[in-house]
Order: sequence, then C-alpha cells, then structure tokens
Amino acid sequence: MKNQFGKTSQLHVTTERNGEKTVLKDLSFTAPYKVMTPFQKSDGGIQVMPLCASAGIMEGDCQKFSFLIKQGSDLEYISQSFEKIHKMKEGYAKRQTDIVQEKNSIFFYHPQPVIPFQDSDFETDMEVRLEDESAKFCFLEILSGGRKAHEELFAFRRYVSKVRIYRGNHLIYRDYANYQPSKMEMTQIGMYEGYSHMAAMFFSVGPDQNWQEKVACLLEEKKEMEGGITRLAHGDYAVRMFGMRAQVLQETAAHILKLYEKWFQA
Repeated sequence: MKNQFGKTSQLHVTTERNGEKTVLKDLSFTAPYKVMTPFQKSDGGIQVMPLCASAGIMEGDCQKFSFLIKQGSDLEYISQSFEKIHKMKEGYAKRQTDIVQEKNSIFFYHPQPVIPFQDSDFETDMEVRLEDESAKFCFLEILSGGRKAHEELFAFRRYVSKVRIYRGNHLIYRDYANYQPSKMEMTQIGMYEGYSHMAAMFFSVGPDQNWQEKVACLLEEKKEMEGGITRLAHGDYAVRMFGMRAQVLQETAAHILKLYEKWFQA
C-alpha cells in the first residue's frame, strides 16, 4: 500500500482556557492538511476547520488526528466539505483519531458527511478518553451509501468504522461497523433499511428525560427520515438516523446539537 505523501499525514490540536476564552495552545499538521485561523464563538469557545489540499482520500493514505482539550476549554471541529473516498485498485486507506478531554471541557466533533466512491476501501478508528462526567463530548458521523447520481449506491468495496469512548477507565460506548456490500444486503433491516444515508450521534452524560423526549419528538416530526434515541447504561445518549439526503440529516443533527447546547448552558 503506497502512501502518496510518503509518510503518515498528521493533524494535532491542543486547546486551553485563557481567561474567558479558549485558545490554541499547540497546533501541528503535515500535508495535505492546513488549519485556518480559528473562528471565535460568542460563548468563548473556538471553531477549528482544517483545509485539505487533496481531492479526497486516496489509496494508501494513512492519517492520524489527535485532539487534547484541556481543562475548561471549548472546541468545535468541522470540516471544509464532504469527504470523498476515491476509487482504489487493490489497497485501502486508514485514519486513526485520538481524543483526550480534561475536566469541564467541551468538544463537538461533527465533520461533513462521508461519500465512499465505487471500489473504495477505508478504515477509521476513533478512541475518546473523557476524564470525568464534567467533560462534555458530542460526536457525529454521516455516511452516504455512495454517489447515487453515478449509480454507485453501495458500490464501495469496504467501509470500517470503530469508535470507543471511555470515561476514566470505563468503556461507556463502542460502535463497530464493517460494511462490505458485496457480502451484505445493505438495504435490509439492520443495515440502511431502504435509505441511502445514515447518521450516528453520541452525547455524553447530562441531559435528563425531558431532553430525550424533545429529541424523540423532533425525530418523529421529520417526514423525510427515520430515527431514534437511546439512553445508554452510564447516562449517555446515542442517536441513529436514516434518510435519503445528507442535508436532511445534517439539519436534524444541528437541531439536536442546539438542544444539547441549551441544556448545559442553562
């Protein structure tokens, strides 16, 4: 598997609290990534968006992202555009993401949706370490079934997504998806259930049953999609959504995120 950049592409972000504002304490990156000057949010947090010189993820790409959210700091991570995973001859591409959050920190990780092209093969592995219940973490992943207009729906070779979230030394959430359309009925129950897009969200402990009911009602009202919310064993929440358009899932996820923000800012 040949890496076109000759080495692992890396992105490292460390934030800290400086008075009433969050600032970047450390930032480093290698090709094809750069990072724009952070956007300052009205609540004192910052929003970071990387720029990518590549057309997307190519065969052989090896990437490592790491985030350290120090005590009291507030970071939101977004991406520049939809992430395209290009056609691959024989090999695959992979990404490792490591996140560490200290006490009373906030991290919203919600990049743009992923589009796997025909014959693409991609592995992503995320590990999150939350110091305690005061660390607020939100994760969003939207995965398209492929380029529908190009008749590439579920034509990718393989897509693997592993997510592990720990609070202290306890594993509180684990998600392992290994999609291989040539071996699986991707449209059936337990997979995409007749839809072309799927979204997965995680919210760390905090919101009460009233918040959960608001999210459930919001999902019930949406006519172009289906979804549900589950309260996990340690008081955290998982949301799953299916739809035919990425935009619908993005808008719904943004609405749910706002409800979450209102809860812990109250």
